[in-house]
Amino acid sequence: MRDAITTRAVLVMLGVLLLQLGFALSYMGAFHAPKPHRIPLTLVAPQVMEADLVARLNSLPGEPVHVTAVENREQARARLMERKTDAALIVAVTGRADTLLVASAGGPSAADAAAKVVATVERTQNRTVTVRDIRPPAEGDTRGLSSFYLVLSWTIGGYLAASALNMAAGSKRPTLRRSIVRLAAMLPYGFLSGIGGAIIVGPVLDCLPGSFWELVGIGTLVVFASGAVGVALQSVAGTVGLGLTILIFTILGNPSSGGVYPSSLLPPFWAAIGQALPPGAGTTVVRNTVYFDGNNTTGALWILGAWAFGGIVVALLAAGLRGRQARPRPATPAAPAV
Repeated sequence: MRDAITTRAVLVMLGVLLLQLGFALSYMGAFHAPKPHRIPLTLVAPQVMEADLVARLNSLPGEPVHVTAVENREQARARLMERKTDAALIVAVTGRADTLLVASAGGPSAADAAAKVVATVERTQNRTVTVRDIRPPAEGDTRGLSSFYLVLSWTIGGYLAASALNMAAGSKRPTLRRSIVRLAAMLPYGFLSGIGGAIIVGPVLDCLPGSFWELVGIGTLVVFASGAVGVALQSVAGTVGLGLTILIFTILGNPSSGGVYPSSLLPPFWAAIGQALPPGAGTTVVRNTVYFDGNNTTGALWILGAWAFGGIVVALLAAGLRGRQARPRPATPAAPAV
């Protein structure tokens, strides 16, 4: 046993087991029972009905929707396209047939959940509702998941490339110079990854058509952020750093990203962290760029930039401090003999 399995190998296997169990817990914890909670809903209703409807919808058990009233249909439509709401209920001035506007390209799960909640309320009032999708996903992106899978491939590619740089044959401990070179290498790798991803979702599969060069830029940033964090954590913690990177990007980042279910359908923990991590920020930027003219992407771009900058700073500081500690001290001259 000692000849075949070292203590280090046992510890690595234990770490892999913990990551495996964390993967199962995170994904099933996030996805096993999605429930709507404060889905942003915009309301356009006659003034005599508005206050009562807002109060009634906001007081539904479990708070499945959070209602904001606006004056007219044009404002409601603008809020949908600006990604300030997931659905807009237009109450008929005459008659009992209402309309629910959705933009399922921003996430079909939220649109479907809002439609079910509104339909249930409408039935209790002996009213009907017709759902109109004003911005559906592209034909090759029928469930609206292509943005999520594209960002997933970019983030995994980024930290695996960083790991390859760290573990390649002949690679040595990350000195300051080596860390600079490894970080610099992530830029062309990120650019090529961005081009490759944009080609796959555009000309090859036609699931996210248009916005080719915008996707290249987003991909470069996502991959570089992932790679920079990978370089930094492996510089600080060695092999354990790769496990920490997987924990951040895959185990925590992917199920909370909003790619499969938006934050309004996730449990509180995942809803809280999703948009603060690169997979969530990246998915938001890709979706809103391709389908919504880049609306509501500034915050997510800042998040990605902050992770990239933080990775650079941590990697360089760790290498610099390690180099200073390893620098040999000058020998103290011996005292002259008396």
